[in-house]
Order: sequence, then structure tokens, then C-alpha cells
Amino acid sequence: MSTPLILVGAGGMGRAWLQTILDEPRAELAGVVDLDMEAARAALAEAGRPDVPVGADAVALAERTGAQAVVNVTIPRAHHPVTTAALTAGLPVLGEKPVADTLPRALSLAAASEVTGQLFMVSQSRRYNQQLFTLRAQARGLGAPGALVTEFFKAPRFGGFRERMVHPLLVDMAIHPFDAARFLLDAEPVSVYCEEFNPPWSWYDGDAAASAIFEMEGGSRFVYTGSWCSPGQETSWNGSWRLSAEHGTAVWDGEEAPVADAPDRAPEAVSGRFGDADADADDGAVAPGEGIAGALVEFLDALEAGPGGTAPMGEVHQNIMSLAMVEAAVESASRGGRVRVDEVLDNAWRQALAIESRGDVRARLAAWPSVRAALTPPARV
Repeated sequence: MSTPLILVGAGGMGRAWLQTILDEPRAELAGVVDLDMEAARAALAEAGRPDVPVGADAVALAERTGAQAVVNVTIPRAHHPVTTAALTAGLPVLGEKPVADTLPRALSLAAASEVTGQLFMVSQSRRYNQQLFTLRAQARGLGAPGALVTEFFKAPRFGGFRERMVHPLLVDMAIHPFDAARFLLDAEPVSVYCEEFNPPWSWYDGDAAASAIFEMEGGSRFVYTGSWCSPGQETSWNGSWRLSAEHGTAVWDGEEAPVADAPDRAPEAVSGRFGDADADADDGAVAPGEGIAGALVEFLDALEAGPGGTAPMGEVHQNIMSLAMVEAAVESASRGGRVRVDEVLDNAWRQALAIESRGDVRARLAAWPSVRAALTPPARV
């Protein structure tokens, strides 16, 4: 049986999701929502499905079509209102990253998910990469992590809003490696020291290069350095990774299979290969799919499992720390010093309470013992 879905957003990313939904046997495209309904009709015609209904309101179209969930692919500032309305109407939501355009609104959505009892999952699409899953399996075989380092050097000429942003690299791109670091280390951020700068040849208005050192739970360090105006010898879009751990090292160029070197351990112990007789069993060793297709599969799995099932990767509480890492890095670069992530979370929580318009959501936020405590349980499921 397929799950009928409403897709909200018919732009470039919305069209990618539209095709992904059409390609997934367990999903049914029940309708497409966009403020520009002609754009929605054009997207459907291009996909060969002009018969699918369109509308300007996700909840209204879901009621009309009998859809059971929403895929929210709107621009970041629309994530909060669209997702809140859907959750309140009893519709689970799969949304594009980031959770919301600001951390306070992200916390509001986590509380709204609690109040309504509806699943809100964020698609952190670069997690759905089998090579990244293999690297994570290798990391587990290498013992206690010491340092995880990633380099990201590209020179895209986007034009448009990215070249006008104040923090183009940190705000628009760094959430991907920050999220991957949490996944690889299975640890949350404690603090960060970050510096931003703009090379003299940069075609960006804001700082297009940055370096950040995160202290992670357990004492390991995650070091990120990158630039969006670095022509020549560019890295993969996934970056270039090196993990130094207790029993050895693993490296990944972001494109080919990662390689682990553990001098004092048997090769199969850190192979990262699963499904053969010599490999350790691990339910989380195989990606459910690649990119947004993997996110959709996991979302559908979670809907089928129901409230008692395992929380999917990207469940809103589990995902927020990746956005918090971005905001903490920006704060550190702006302030010129080390920033504790809990300070950023607490400030965001106070702002969330101040701006929240729904009484039940505000009451849930106010009842949290601390932001980190409120976010931790789903991340540990």
C-alpha cells in the first residue's frame, strides 16, 4: 500500500522531490502546493503527471485529496509556518534542511512535534551516502576517536543570493559536514572556535572561507576548514575526510570508498563491509538509499512503524544540533572567541519563548528541563 503525500514547493529542489516521490513505489503523489500554481502545473506536466491536483495550501489540499503526510520543500523562511500548520492538522512532515531559518524557530518546531504527537523529520540528504555509512562503520572498528578533519575547497559561481550572503559558506553549506561529523563520531558538539575571512579575489560579498574547531562529547575534536572561492584541485562536494582514532586512521576523499588503516587490528575488524560472514552485524551499516530517495524511504518506514518505532535519522530533535553547530560557528566568528553550544541553545530557547504565538507550544517549551536534555532522548533511540 502506498502513502499519499502532498509536496509543497515546485522550484528546482521541489521538482527533484517530485520525481523522487513518483519513483518510490510506496509513495503516491496526491498533490502539489505552491504559491505560484502555474509553476506547480508546469512541474507536473514536465514529469508527465498533469492529472495530479494542485493548490496553494497544503492542509486544504490534503483534506481534499486524502493525503496522509506532507513533504515540505519550501524556502527556509517558510519551513516554520508550513510545517506547523501541517503538524497541527495531524499530518506528519518530511522537510528539507535546515529545520527552520533560525534556531529559535527550529526549537518551536520540535515542541510543536511533541504537542501534536506527529513526526517531523528533516532530510539531511548527504547523510544518505553508502560511503559515509561505511566510514562510520570503520570508525567504530577503530576505537575511541581523537580527531576528525574535513577539508572543503570549491569555486562555484552561483550568482544570485548566495554571493550576497553575509556568511555564505557557514550558513548555506557547512551544515552538511557538521551533520556528517555528528553521524561519524556519534557525539554532540560542546563548543567551537571559528574564524571566517574573505580572500581578496573572492566574488562573494560575505566571508567565503572559514576554519572551525569543535570540541565534541567524549573529548574528540572535529576540525573543519573550507572555502567557496578556491579554484584548482577542488575537493568533492562531500569534502575530504580523515579520522585519527585509537587503533588507526580512516580516510575518505568524498567520492571513492573510504580506506581504514589499523596496524594492530585484523582487517575485517575495520573493513566497514557488512553482509558477509566475517563482518560484525550492525543494523545501521547500510544506507536505506542515496540522497533524498534514502530520506524518503526512511520517512515511509517510520510512518509504517508508527509511534512505537525507532526514530528515523533526521527526526527534528535529532537534527537540530546540526543547525546549532552552524549558529555557534557564526557566533564564534562574529565574537572572535570560543562559544559553548549550550549558550547558543539557551539563548535560542529564550527567543523561542518570546516569539511563540501558540500557547500549547510555548507551554511545552517552558516545560523543557534544558534544551540539550529535551533534544537528547530522540537522538539516542
